[in-house]
Amino acid sequence: MRTLARFTLGALSLAVAAGAALAQAPIVVPDASPKASISQTIGLTDITISYHRPAVNKRKIWGGLVPYNETWRAGANENTTISLSTPATIGGKQLPAGTYGLHMLPGEKEWSVMLSSVSTAWGSFSYDAKEDVVRFTVTPTTTPDSEERLEYRFEDPTDDSVKVVLQWEKLQVAFPVTVDTKAVVVDSLNKQLRGLPRFGWQGWNQAANWAVTHDANLDQALDWSDHSLNLARNFTNLRTRAAIMEKKGDAKAAADLRDQAMKLANENDINVYGYTLLGQDKTDEAIAMFRKNVKDHPQSWNTYDSLGEALQKKGDKAGAVENYTKALNMVGDAANKKRITDILAKLKA
Repeated sequence: MRTLARFTLGALSLAVAAGAALAQAPIVVPDASPKASISQTIGLTDITISYHRPAVNKRKIWGGLVPYNETWRAGANENTTISLSTPATIGGKQLPAGTYGLHMLPGEKEWSVMLSSVSTAWGSFSYDAKEDVVRFTVTPTTTPDSEERLEYRFEDPTDDSVKVVLQWEKLQVAFPVTVDTKAVVVDSLNKQLRGLPRFGWQGWNQAANWAVTHDANLDQALDWSDHSLNLARNFTNLRTRAAIMEKKGDAKAAADLRDQAMKLANENDINVYGYTLLGQDKTDEAIAMFRKNVKDHPQSWNTYDSLGEALQKKGDKAGAVENYTKALNMVGDAANKKRITDILAKLKA
């Protein structure tokens, strides 16, 4: 009987413990303020805002549910956060890459926006101004249409900036985020060139070409170009070097380098360069390059095909038909035969 009693009491204790554990176990139901996030890439910089979206639900929002002159989580539930994958400038201050708590202090005419070093708080209940990394003032604007659920969005993205907009009910607040994209890309390229790309001329040349094309850092571009040319000298990286020297004001060196490049050019080099010119609407220059390719490689159907395309863009229908016809008579694969045949049919229509 003692054993049975002991067993019964033990089982009862386990049942009570299990019941308590089960009573504490959470269940999942839809959130009244659903979670959301938005992201925008500026150059190489990823900007992400994570937040919860409360609804108006026929309530007075400003000066009511969201009181004036009290710190607000700028959303619902956990504090809203903004994450930066690289340094960026917000509120006139450059911030390191990282995740920041986003809080706001609404006023009837002006709002304060605060980014906190603490990004894991519940709401703004533990907000401490001493933990702000930046604080700035914005002026809210009213909107004709009401937004039922709080919304963040990115507007007017450029290569180095974007506007963050918070809209809820008939009010919106906006502030810019700017990035020194050129500095970010140069830093990224230097890091990438510590890896496998450093062992081929292509990576160094691509970096140098990006820098000179975007006026990023000509001295750095020159150094990258040196690495590329030391690994191999060819049409592509010699033309990149020429572009750098031209930007640095040495036209003679640029011309000499372009002459060297042309002497090393193969059919594909000239074809790619021709299409680059065509894409820049330098049609006459492109035609000159394609004619050179036809002269140097008369047995290649592709040279006639490319020249035909350039002449078609120029509006020289007869010249286009002549060169497309030559390409058609030489090409072997069925797909290109059909493509050229269709082009000729339209040109002759």
